[in-house]
Amino acid sequence: MSTIVNPEDSSGLPLDVAGSNEPAAWAKAPPPTSPGQRVVRWTNNGILTFIVVLIALIWSVPTFGLFVASFRPASATQSSGWWNGLVPPWNFTIENYQQVLRAQDMGQAFINSLIISIPGTIIPVFVAAFAAYAFAWMKFPGRDWIFLTIVALLVVPIQMTLIPILGIFTAAGITGSFLAIWLAHTAFGLPFAIYLLRSFFGALPSDLFESATIDGASHLRIFSRILLPLAVPALASLIIFQFMWVWNDLLVALIFLGGSPERAPMPVTIANLVNSFGSNYEVLTAAAFISMALPLLVFFSLQRYFVRGILAGSVKG
Repeated sequence: MSTIVNPEDSSGLPLDVAGSNEPAAWAKAPPPTSPGQRVVRWTNNGILTFIVVLIALIWSVPTFGLFVASFRPASATQSSGWWNGLVPPWNFTIENYQQVLRAQDMGQAFINSLIISIPGTIIPVFVAAFAAYAFAWMKFPGRDWIFLTIVALLVVPIQMTLIPILGIFTAAGITGSFLAIWLAHTAFGLPFAIYLLRSFFGALPSDLFESATIDGASHLRIFSRILLPLAVPALASLIIFQFMWVWNDLLVALIFLGGSPERAPMPVTIANLVNSFGSNYEVLTAAAFISMALPLLVFFSLQRYFVRGILAGSVKG
């Protein structure tokens, strides 16, 4: 770097672009002084990464243990812990899965859970996407008050709504049908879904929508061609939340399906297995892992969108 000499300064010292003899501000970063700066600097190194990985491994131990125990015979399960199954000689069997699929028709319960969970996820996400777009980019009277009312419904306990809704469904003659539980899960899931998607949609650049409006695009065209491709992370994270909640639901299924065995989902069937096979731990582990398998598959399939989706509202304009 060449030395710039001030004609009025005989010292010949190098000057920065501001004409000062002080060193440039970017030449040396000041050391962290406040506790907050020290924490930020500490978390930027590999220690935090190691701690997060360690916590994730510890958190996954119960799931891995359940998986191993589900393949062990009854004699081994009753005499030793699941970790002993990792030591040779290995003694694994699929008899537990065969037994649990035969007992109380667990295969039909798996299909029932799919019949309940897929519409119970698609319907609220679809409706919430339209509603969130309206609240974010359409102007109509009472928009903010309506949105505030919907968000306020998040604090209403589900238990308070079960009896009134059950009375309405009974009068309509749909109690015990899949339609009843689809409507129930849609109603219970909409407040959170609308709130999450509204936060994401409202943070998108307004220039995109203004340009499309000037070009004559309708709201439906803007929603389908511009907004949906940008909203994939938020939609994926919402699908994960809603699917896992519907799949693992026990209370709503018991209330609105009436405990009918031909329509009972897996949580209801597993609850019945606890009563029938309470002493057969190996059978319950196989049933529990069958119930966990599909939610895990859904999560790992959409996990690349999950972090971006839960940070809804952080999109750069």
